[in-house]
Amino acid sequence: MIQVCSQCGTRWNVRDRQRVWCPRCNGTLLAPSATPPQSEWRPTAPAVRPSGQGAQNAPPRLPPGYRWIAVRPGAPPPPRRRPRHPGPTPRYTEIPRWGLVEPVQPAETEQQQAEPRRGPSTAALRAVLVTTITVLGIAAFVHLVRYVLLIINREVLLNPVVAWAATGLGVLVSVAALFLIFATFVLLTNWLIARRAAAFKYVGREEHRPLWALRAGCLVPFVNLVWAPVFVMELAGVEDRLAHLRRPITVWWVVWAMSTAVSVFSIATSFTTDAQGIADNTVTTIVAYLIAMAAVVLAGRVLLGFERSPVEKPTTRWVLVADRSADEQGERHPDDTAADETSKQESDHTSDGESGVPVESEGQNSAA
Repeated sequence: MIQVCSQCGTRWNVRDRQRVWCPRCNGTLLAPSATPPQSEWRPTAPAVRPSGQGAQNAPPRLPPGYRWIAVRPGAPPPPRRRPRHPGPTPRYTEIPRWGLVEPVQPAETEQQQAEPRRGPSTAALRAVLVTTITVLGIAAFVHLVRYVLLIINREVLLNPVVAWAATGLGVLVSVAALFLIFATFVLLTNWLIARRAAAFKYVGREEHRPLWALRAGCLVPFVNLVWAPVFVMELAGVEDRLAHLRRPITVWWVVWAMSTAVSVFSIATSFTTDAQGIADNTVTTIVAYLIAMAAVVLAGRVLLGFERSPVEKPTTRWVLVADRSADEQGERHPDDTAADETSKQESDHTSDGESGVPVESEGQNSAA
């Protein structure tokens, strides 16, 4: 009796004892196939084979004990890798230097990131504002002197040196005034940006306007006339000072708009060549310098309104104070209350015309 291994295909002669496992690969043995006894003495009938198309498609018959096993085409798959046995636990004689790297920033960089943007000091702002106001006043006075010389020139011929001095001095102070006005705009813009950064950081909010928008809104002509007061209003709202600074900011805004309008008109009429046109332009320039000086004064007033108290130290601080009057009334002694009632009754008798204390001693007659 023969059994075939289903895994390695080895044929085993198991004789008269049926086995289950293959001795070679430990696979399963198929059912035994025994050759019938005296098979060579029995007449065998010819095998009947199917004919036609079915005979071509029918698979060949296998002897008993065999079966078809599907094998994928091509080379056999590579053997699976057995898991490696883990080695010993690593031990280090010193702290290992490999691993995640934690970048450490210098203390100066961290401090710079923690601190808000610093603007110009109050002393520098005051110095620039005072200088600008002084130069604007000098420019207005020089143009006033020039207007007086124009009036005198209608009847008396002026000395060429005096005429050239008046003209040159007017141009010089005008250039100085323009330069100082531009410097004032730059310093006030830097102060506004730094103040807004500190205020938003103090209240725990983020600045919703980018830096380029703040600079463009404060330095671009005719654009700053609209946006710069808006930025200042927002700053006052963040610092909770809008109720106190709304009126100074509004007055400064109106005067600044008037100064811009008069300055544009003065520049537009400065190209006249007739005597009356030059005189009118001189008067317009004087008025423009005076209004510009007033606008700078009002801007300094708004600035000092913010700088009276820093962002980190609010001006108002509410403190809880206990009411001691009620406690004193509750802690009064009952004897004190009775004494108060007695004194009240005596005062009532005294008010009726009777004295509570005798004037004369006992046993003596009253004086006649």
